[in-house]
Amino acid sequence: MSIIYGPVPSRRLGFSLGVDIVPFKTCTLDCIYCQLGRTTLRTVRRREYIGKKDVLKEIRKCLRNHKFIDYITFAGSGEPTLNPGIGGIIAGIKEMTDTPVAVLTNGTLLYRRDVRRDLLGADLVVPSLDSATVRGFGKINRPYSSLDVGRIIDGIVKFRREYKGKLWLEIMFVKGYNDTDAEIDGLRKAVKAIKPDRVHLNTVVRPPAEEFAGIVGKVRMKNIAKKIGKECDIICDVKWKNSELFIDDLRETMMDIIKRRPVTVRDLSLSLGVKKGEVVKNFLVLEKLGMIKVEKKNNKTFLKEKKNG
Repeated sequence: MSIIYGPVPSRRLGFSLGVDIVPFKTCTLDCIYCQLGRTTLRTVRRREYIGKKDVLKEIRKCLRNHKFIDYITFAGSGEPTLNPGIGGIIAGIKEMTDTPVAVLTNGTLLYRRDVRRDLLGADLVVPSLDSATVRGFGKINRPYSSLDVGRIIDGIVKFRREYKGKLWLEIMFVKGYNDTDAEIDGLRKAVKAIKPDRVHLNTVVRPPAEEFAGIVGKVRMKNIAKKIGKECDIICDVKWKNSELFIDDLRETMMDIIKRRPVTVRDLSLSLGVKKGEVVKNFLVLEKLGMIKVEKKNNKTFLKEKKNG
């Protein structure tokens, strides 16, 4: 598996160098909205899938080649806290660069003291919480059987008290699932207990794992933001600054990004610092080779990996 990908344009983090330390779709949840598809290994067992030495070697190499990196971000193919080496890797990054470290996590393992301790060295942690009710959590996130949403919220609260860095909470809204008044009230209470620095409200804008996972409209999202509190931001598209990145093989780099999440031609153009025409030209080659496909969602055209079978 590829450990490093990008830098990719992030709506919140600018140009983000992705660090992927678990195998594809290894996660504690099987969310209906996941842009990477269904979870293939749902687990709560922590395992060192990739060692610290290999990860730091790849990061060091990327830092030499890329001039424009705003964050080094643990995210990618699954739940990063399932790798118990994450704490040591964060510490190793801190020894080699001043670039801030972010961890995007579903927050399900923060009830564990060892997981909370592992993330204390990060500059930014972004846990997600899509429902504060047992029913909503089960229907949207389809968790590993032992996970309890009340315990998860308590774990995020404990982490907030122990952690000195920035904490943003993300909530993904799915039409008909967690956009009801009862669900929103539960989330409002959870946010009040967690006390995050910011709350980011999102909805299904990329092709989801399940076709029935629908987008929540702008008017409703604005109403939800008002109910949850003044610290809420509704995530939307932003205009990215152009950058010049050193790319050895454009097609290989494009595939490295596409296989992790559906992207638009514009995403790739801005992330890689190349003209849209170059992206389209190489996209057409990859499409002809049967490696990627096109999918439309919410009036946008996304490029996705075409998987055999």
